[in-house]
Amino acid sequence: MRKLVFIVINNHQKQKTMNKLITLIIAMILFSCNNKEEYKIPVYGWLGGPGELSDQEIREEFRDLKARGIDGLMYNGGQDAETYHRVGTIAKEEGLKFHAWIPTMLQRDNPKIKPEWYAVNGLGESAFDKPAYVDYYKFLCPNKDEVYDFLSDMYGAVAEVPEVEGIHLDYIRFPDVILARGLWDKYGLVMDVEYPDYDYCYCDKCVADFKEKSGIDIKVVEDPSEVQEWKQFRYDLITSIVNRLAEEVHAKSKQINAAVFPGPNSVAKKIVRQEWDKWAIDAAFPMNYNDFYLEGTEWIGKVTKEGVMALNDEIPLYSGLFICPNPERKTQENDPENHGLLPGELEAAIRASMENGAAGICLFTPRRMTEAHWKSFEVAVKKQYDIR
Repeated sequence: MRKLVFIVINNHQKQKTMNKLITLIIAMILFSCNNKEEYKIPVYGWLGGPGELSDQEIREEFRDLKARGIDGLMYNGGQDAETYHRVGTIAKEEGLKFHAWIPTMLQRDNPKIKPEWYAVNGLGESAFDKPAYVDYYKFLCPNKDEVYDFLSDMYGAVAEVPEVEGIHLDYIRFPDVILARGLWDKYGLVMDVEYPDYDYCYCDKCVADFKEKSGIDIKVVEDPSEVQEWKQFRYDLITSIVNRLAEEVHAKSKQINAAVFPGPNSVAKKIVRQEWDKWAIDAAFPMNYNDFYLEGTEWIGKVTKEGVMALNDEIPLYSGLFICPNPERKTQENDPENHGLLPGELEAAIRASMENGAAGICLFTPRRMTEAHWKSFEVAVKKQYDIR
């Protein structure tokens, strides 16, 4: 009888212990679920400043962007290292990644830059005093050592700023030899072929170096656009200067990445001479601005996939999305630079990017986002997408 009572009591104690253990396990699972960080795709934003903004105003904007889901900034603050120190300090304190976004080949009047350093078109006109399309389109020639030295010194000084995580190259290209289709009406042009007015660079050094390398005098060729070696020569000039700058920035233990045209093969190589899948950068940010090409959001997926495949998964690609600042006026706007993704298109654009292999997205710009955009954005960036 005692033995039976002991067994019953012992089994009861074991059951209580087991129940406690089960309760503990359930509690641990629930705690883990409740404290698990919510999934969100990586999001960057192109942003310029600081202008006349105070530190407190900058902080309030950055805090708001962080709360809305922006993880990092490609920040254009000119070429002064001190500006990046000031703004970068605030960005880091607010939990944002911070990259210095500074144009490369596009350089306006600067006492440090000589007029003879600028690129020359097929008519022999310098981009310094006869720029293509608009007055600010003053592009340097990437084939001059003095140009590299200027860029190396400038980027090097900014890269030394502790708060700067990386250098973000922009306008790292030649002028558009053919404009995106959506821009033709704006400039009153039909650009179905390459015209000498917009074809660069034909400076004495570029012409001589190409002749030495290929044996071809490009100035006597009837249609230079038919000479594949001439195109490759210019792809290589841009690639070379990027890779030299990358080596310089990496030596300072900083990242280097770039805003590029879509593709690279379908667009970037054809219209701005960017063969960016050959660049020694840490990330690519193609500007997949579909309205500029008179395309829908499905095109964003197409060029994203092209870029991811070209990079062969060696570096991440962040899909650049162009936001419409005034959705209610888009159909009345003649200037495509005031077009862009409507709130109802943003989720489709993000989906197209992520399902085709993008590592994340980059907004141009967060300041163009309306509340309707942010509402769509909040849903889209928290979804997990399967790569097609």
